[in-house]
Amino acid sequence: MRRVTKNPFMSLWLSAANRAAGAGLGLWTAAARRQQAAMTRKAINDFWKTGTKTRRKKS
Repeated sequence: MRRVTKNPFMSLWLSAANRAAGAGLGLWTAAARRQQAAMTRKAINDFWKTGTKTRRKKS
């Protein structure tokens, strides 16, 4: 069985790629959480602004 030698350049490249992917994932996750929080705030505000108004019947 032949043993494959380690390639330090490949290791460096994969480490950098993994680091970049982790940073990208972190940015994407933060943006998704901000968007979700904004949508939740808007839904709550819309509910309390429009949901509590009493409607009168026209006679």
